[in-house]
Amino acid sequence: MSAAEVARELGESQANASYHLRRLHEAGLLDVVDEVVIRGGRAKRYRHDPDSGARFLADPDEQRRLVSTMAADLPGRAQRWPTGAPGALTDAQVWLEPDSWQRALSLARELGELLHSAAVPPRTPGAEPISATVALFPVERGDAG
Repeated sequence: MSAAEVARELGESQANASYHLRRLHEAGLLDVVDEVVIRGGRAKRYRHDPDSGARFLADPDEQRRLVSTMAADLPGRAQRWPTGAPGALTDAQVWLEPDSWQRALSLARELGELLHSAAVPPRTPGAEPISATVALFPVERGDAG
């Protein structure tokens, strides 16, 4: 999306959207995927890099902040789930053998790639707005089995 498209979707000023898109790009979370000429100016179109979250895994404090931020945003998005609309839910804190853990990680990454590669501009005819939050991570061992 361009800054103008983001601004329209969020009800923000184009300047504010542009500033935040540039900051997210500088942080490595967005890629510039296109540049178009609009009324003599150039507009950059950005897309989230689904692999960008991997850089947070190198810093334990950053990964905890990212997961906490994702979790904090979820209740607001859940309020927008239309009554009766289909969805998929799972919540688990389980013990897995290494092969199953690796398969779960692979499937989560595949899901992220699918969601981001199939994303279309907002309000594309026939398209539905979708929310997804996936965080898989090992937890410290406790005494419970």
